[in-house]
Amino acid sequence: MKIAITGKSGCGNSTTSRRVANMLGIPMINYTFRTLAEERGMSFDELRRLAEEDSSWDLYVDKRQVQMAREAGSCVLGSRLAIWMLPEADLRVYLWAPVEVRAARVQKREGGDYAEVLRLTNERDQLDRERYMKLYSIDNDDYGFTDLIVDTTSRTQQEVAEIIVGEIRARFGLEEVRAE
Repeated sequence: MKIAITGKSGCGNSTTSRRVANMLGIPMINYTFRTLAEERGMSFDELRRLAEEDSSWDLYVDKRQVQMAREAGSCVLGSRLAIWMLPEADLRVYLWAPVEVRAARVQKREGGDYAEVLRLTNERDQLDRERYMKLYSIDNDDYGFTDLIVDTTSRTQQEVAEIIVGEIRARFGLEEVRAE
């Protein structure tokens, strides 16, 4: 079973994906720029700057995470493009929340002035959308094809994970799922 979970920054994508994987007892794949930077012995900021000038970094990360998911057998792939990059996923989930909520979560996690974090979150959303359109012709604001859209606005990450696992149980007839 392959589960693809996608959401913009601040939706709880990584934490929710990890919880779902743990509840199902399957691996979570989340290969990111941070992972690649660690592997290459460079800072995240250094790699991010290189990626701004050279799209091969994005292409490598995206290709590698899909390769890892396909090799893993059953897994949860949690990434910004998972639902588009892993079309064979048995369940494709989009996590949604308004930008104001996402910015507040990012501020809580990383600190800073809310107005500035909100501005940066909006900027990141726009830059990500432009990059995905340029690289893959993917409009990450067009997610209506997904199997499940979860509004994370007023839900805890555990509640979101339980909704996803409940959908998996209903679709695939799984009886028991581990509590986290």
